[in-house]
Amino acid sequence: MKTNGQLDADILEMDARRGEILLRKVCDFLARFVAYPSRHARIAHALWILHAHLMEKWDSTPRIAFLSPEPGSGKTRALEITDLLVPRPVSAVNVSPAYLFRKVGSDDGRPTILFDEIDAVFGPKAKENEEIRGLLNAGHRRGAVAGRCVVRGKMIETEELPAYAAVALAGIGWLPDTILTRSVVVRMRRRRSDERVEAFRRRIHAPAGEVLRSQIETWAAGQLGDIQWPEMPAEITDRDADVWEPLLAVADLVGGEWPAMARAAAVALFAAAQDAEPSLGVRLLADLRTIFGAEEFLSTGAILVKLHAMEEAPWGDLHGKPIDSRGLAKRLRPYGIKPEVARIDNASTARGYQRASLDDQWLRYLPPLPARSETNETTETCAPSAIVRELPVTDVTHVTGDRGRELSDLDDDDPRWLSEIR
Repeated sequence: MKTNGQLDADILEMDARRGEILLRKVCDFLARFVAYPSRHARIAHALWILHAHLMEKWDSTPRIAFLSPEPGSGKTRALEITDLLVPRPVSAVNVSPAYLFRKVGSDDGRPTILFDEIDAVFGPKAKENEEIRGLLNAGHRRGAVAGRCVVRGKMIETEELPAYAAVALAGIGWLPDTILTRSVVVRMRRRRSDERVEAFRRRIHAPAGEVLRSQIETWAAGQLGDIQWPEMPAEITDRDADVWEPLLAVADLVGGEWPAMARAAAVALFAAAQDAEPSLGVRLLADLRTIFGAEEFLSTGAILVKLHAMEEAPWGDLHGKPIDSRGLAKRLRPYGIKPEVARIDNASTARGYQRASLDDQWLRYLPPLPARSETNETTETCAPSAIVRELPVTDVTHVTGDRGRELSDLDDDDPRWLSEIR
């Protein structure tokens, strides 16, 4: 039989492990109804739910985004279960921006916004939802406000509405980078026939969820001290660290095995999020790096033919027509890359792109190329074209002076440039 001292020690140990046990309960409850793509995703979801009960302790709040390529992948179910466990949940489907802003700034307490069908906000009618986009973008920072003008009688006054709130999103497809870079992304997928979850019925399962939410609230109310900010995994830096910092802080606060599991989940989900479809600009840079190979200069015509020949690339059918010289220049201009006029073997001039102007952008926007062995050092990276005569590039020099600047300012299809290369 245990002594009073031993019983007191057991009680203290149980109290210290309350958060650890609670987080396990949350994970188990989620797993009953949601078929996650991985164990890491379920852990991140559970940590996010606890973080929503400690909103005043964070500098920023990550969004959690349940995204999938097709309907019927469990996104809405994930939000329905979240609704049972977070503080003051507000469903944001078919609501006006004014309602949403008033809810976030309500004296009733900071809500948790649950936004289903978020793809509709950023779809063809995106311009109609600019205010909602502004709330989602700005509201991840504590102290963020939305400025508005209001009419009272004949007076126009300004007001600032709080925007800081925890937000869970669900939608088909992908989201703008301004949202994704502030989100823990969970890529949902349709459940296989051998993946089993319980059929969720709110009238049946809501009471158990509400009991669990009450336990989370009690635990959160007892966290009176300052948060110890976590040490981040080496792979997660900058804005990604802002996203994961609150979740890892929750794991450290809970203790036990959760700090290690939370960091493993952070690294895994961060790596998965990097597989997102790159922008067309980044895709173009990557394809140009493939096309250039070891060349120092390529004419615009040669580049276009090789871009069009890339079977799985979009350049042969971009908005219904192949990319042309003007489109190429337009897409490269934001990166500070412009076509140049170069003299080829002191015999003729060509308009195209220098490797030197691309190198820096390749280093900034693309992952390093894998090391290549000597056996494949000379492997062709693009199918050769029989219809474009490659200009020799053994001695490339810029055309200088007024004539060079004049030629550089011309479009590739300008008659004056065409006459020059003839």
